[in-house]
Amino acid sequence: MGQYKQLRESCYRANMQLPQLGLVLFTFGNVSVADHEKKIFAIKPSGVPYEELTPEKIVIVDFDGNTIDGSLRPSSDTKTHAVLFKHWNKIGSIVHTHSVYATAWAQSLRDIPIYGTTHADHNTVDIPCAPPMSDQMIEGNYEHETGFQILNCFAERKLNYEEVEMILVGNHAPFTWGKNAEKAVYNAAVLEQVAQMAWLTEQINPKAAKLKEALIKKHYDRKHGHDSYYGQ
Repeated sequence: MGQYKQLRESCYRANMQLPQLGLVLFTFGNVSVADHEKKIFAIKPSGVPYEELTPEKIVIVDFDGNTIDGSLRPSSDTKTHAVLFKHWNKIGSIVHTHSVYATAWAQSLRDIPIYGTTHADHNTVDIPCAPPMSDQMIEGNYEHETGFQILNCFAERKLNYEEVEMILVGNHAPFTWGKNAEKAVYNAAVLEQVAQMAWLTEQINPKAAKLKEALIKKHYDRKHGHDSYYGQ
């Protein structure tokens, strides 16, 4: 593995968490981990079952999606990851899954409403669902354009990617990110949990009201504010 050993191992460990957390079935997912100084990132190889994955099989690519080191083809979603790393220099890792509940919301083309404090512990807004891309984008460089589908949604809604670390790609599935692999995977698990809770909330009460602003602020600030007091 040579000079990329640490990056590969970090990426491998993060990828192996996805099946452990019940976020992927078969090969439906991938994690990437970036080195912004070298403008490269490690990512899962395409179509390799998790039980066969090893650190040595992780592929190293540049921020244009070109393979730098590795004998296998990188994930088919590599160009999406590349676009995000290239434009958002504060993220160190990206996770893409087809986790059931988050993907169901994406397929429904709906934002996930902020119904409760679990959601507010992590976001002060509804989890955005990017609108479906145009036919022209689909017929072009599809995975590359998926990256811009995400960027455009954040730009149009004036969202900060350092605060909102997750999105649903309309008709597709979720992407999450974070400053490191641990946080990106954590966000993927949180998103799936919040998606399931929101779905159940609407089954119990189709007219459920969104969380009031005072509770949103309290729960977000106690974890992320200047005077946060959650945890040790």
